[in-house]
Amino acid sequence: MRELSSDFFQPTNQKQAMDFETILRSVSPSATHVEVSAGANRVFRLREEKGATSVVKIYATPTRERRERHALVALDKVQGVPKILSRGIDDGTAWIQMTDGGNWDLASLPRNLNILRSAGRVLRGVHESDAALTNLSNAIDNEQIGAHFRNTIERLGKYRRRLSLPADVLDQAASAGPPVASPAKPAHTRPFPNQFLVTEAGQVTLVDWEWATVAPPEWDVSLASWQFSKLLGDEAASAFLEGYGAVVSATRLRSWIAYHSAMLMLEAAEKRDGRLQDLAPLVADLADAVG
Repeated sequence: MRELSSDFFQPTNQKQAMDFETILRSVSPSATHVEVSAGANRVFRLREEKGATSVVKIYATPTRERRERHALVALDKVQGVPKILSRGIDDGTAWIQMTDGGNWDLASLPRNLNILRSAGRVLRGVHESDAALTNLSNAIDNEQIGAHFRNTIERLGKYRRRLSLPADVLDQAASAGPPVASPAKPAHTRPFPNQFLVTEAGQVTLVDWEWATVAPPEWDVSLASWQFSKLLGDEAASAFLEGYGAVVSATRLRSWIAYHSAMLMLEAAEKRDGRLQDLAPLVADLADAVG
């Protein structure tokens, strides 16, 4: 993760900037800070006078903080998951201080097969934990995956021209049907390469647990390996799967890639106006997965 100066992202208003400064000073009055991520939530790295670092995440809403805190508490004993150091709510703004996962992430580092294997082991540890982890009334099961896949493919038809998505690709996706899901386990659900942070010593931490739930393990494994393959090549994806320690057939992976690519396209199409040419790689991935 590339460190950004605290003024890189302009605050929406001066009061918000002052609130962030107040929270950071309350966590550690003597620490310096840099902002490392900005969006709905803001993330800052604190550096103490003696060099120790931690991360403070300031949430857009208390609900988002509760979701992530629930996951972090449930996964507290799992290696490669951030640990909560302190937390609080200041004037309605919720925040968590947690252990620092490192300055880099697997989306920005050059390919390192050993670190990719470590990332696979971290994800396997999450799936093998018995954490009581869900933000839903029930776990995501095979029936729900099937219904959601069919609904996603149907809704994509509305945006087919904007996506330059051939009609026969949608027909092939519908005919291929949904991916087969194993029994649900604790899952991250969004393990993109930039969510795997890396320290100078090569330790890997999987961050951003706000959307964690109980879901089929193939959801995480397929999404992560697909993204590693796109970003760093097939050897990187193979190293990740080797670290994870389970054999997933190519056919099964392709069916899950069809699911993920369709979901990502639909999410973008429903949020944006105009042409969606930048999503051409997802169209190609869907066509390849169902062809």
